Amino acid sequence: MARYKKALSLCNVCPRHCNINRIIGQRGFCQSGELPKVALVSTHLWEEPPISGTKGSGTVFFSHCNLHCAFCQNHKISEEGFGKEISIQRLAEIFLEQQEKGLHNINLVSPTHYIPQVAMAIRIAKNAGLHIPVVYNSNGYESLEGLRLLEGLVDVYLPDFKYWDEALATKYSSAPNYPKIAAKAILEMRRQVPKDLFDENGIMQKGLILRHLVLPSHHRDSCHVLDWVKNNLGDSTYISLLNQYTPMHRAKTIKPLSRKLTTFEYEKVTEYFLNIGLQNGFTQKRSSATSDYTPIFDLKGV
Repeated sequence: MARYKKALSLCNVCPRHCNINRIIGQRGFCQSGELPKVALVSTHLWEEPPISGTKGSGTVFFSHCNLHCAFCQNHKISEEGFGKEISIQRLAEIFLEQQEKGLHNINLVSPTHYIPQVAMAIRIAKNAGLHIPVVYNSNGYESLEGLRLLEGLVDVYLPDFKYWDEALATKYSSAPNYPKIAAKAILEMRRQVPKDLFDENGIMQKGLILRHLVLPSHHRDSCHVLDWVKNNLGDSTYISLLNQYTPMHRAKTIKPLSRKLTTFEYEKVTEYFLNIGLQNGFTQKRSSATSDYTPIFDLKGV
């Protein structure tokens, strides 16, 4: 409890280093308070095969975010803040309820700004019998200090590496220094879970899957991200190349982002993946580029 209070009383949980006291109600960039805020608890069947498998992934969608992505499909919760504040004890109960459903894992969606609370909830749940893998599903804009609070608690890291070009990160996500910060964070995640381990059904039990959403007009930036992966993580790294971009939120008014990704652009990236010798990848069909897969945030399960 003392560690949790200390982390939030001078909040530097993420790279923003807002230095505000969330315990007394101060709000930083992400607008998060002392208690975790959750918008939806659900069964997700459309994550990568080693995550969703046949039974589904037990997603917990957290409200607020430490990025402001112009194209965010979940802006109702990330920027508008829809959700319900709950106790850390209740969060631990939610993890156990997801396990009782027979799901493959607990999937923490956008949890960065609640790391101290999440770490406490995982410990409580593990003491009460939580044994399925915990998946940390984040935007990659992480501080090393925050991630180290999770060491030994997270089994599978599922981060984004959104941009290689810092100018794009600043323009589209209000994320200065994103490439350097994400690179260091992902290396820390790999240090914590150095090997990719799967059960007999191909469900990841330990490891790292790196996600990258290919953006319209910027497929060359995606290739630079892949170069970094090969050079720093190795050619056996699991990479998910997302083809699901749909102009949503403010992206509709930004010319380069106001259209869907073309088949040509996506194939250029997947071809580059193969050409530089990367071995383990997941791709998406163009039909995935639709708002139909956006969750309905209705506080179910909270």
